[in-house]
Amino acid sequence: MSKAQLTNEIRQRLLADAHAVMAKAYAPYSKFQVGAAILLDDGRVFTGCNVENASYGLTICAERNAIFAAVAAGGSAPKPKIVAVAVTNNQNIACSPCGACRQVIAEFGPAAVVFYQGPDGIKELSMKELLPDCFVLD
Repeated sequence: MSKAQLTNEIRQRLLADAHAVMAKAYAPYSKFQVGAAILLDDGRVFTGCNVENASYGLTICAERNAIFAAVAAGGSAPKPKIVAVAVTNNQNIACSPCGACRQVIAEFGPAAVVFYQGPDGIKELSMKELLPDCFVLD
């Protein structure tokens, strides 16, 4: 799905889903709650929130939690295909996915559109813009 094909209705639905799951984030250390919603090519939406750990390296981001939930749910053969990702946070700052999340999104949605909301509105980028030379084993 290209940016042009992503309707405002879809954007708003995904942002609302991301915002709703953000409230479930476990972020006692940073207090930075993040929610993500992913749209698959089959129309299903999966959400995830960040989960922190006292050992910071074991923290998992909202985007990867949503993707891993889609993988665990199954149904898309041979793997889920992400067409859009929405990310929101409790600080209302424009915050794009981290490098690890970009790589995982690229694995399941190399043509995905990623958007996130900040004080200046919605910022929207393609995966090619976010991670132009992702790691691949092809």
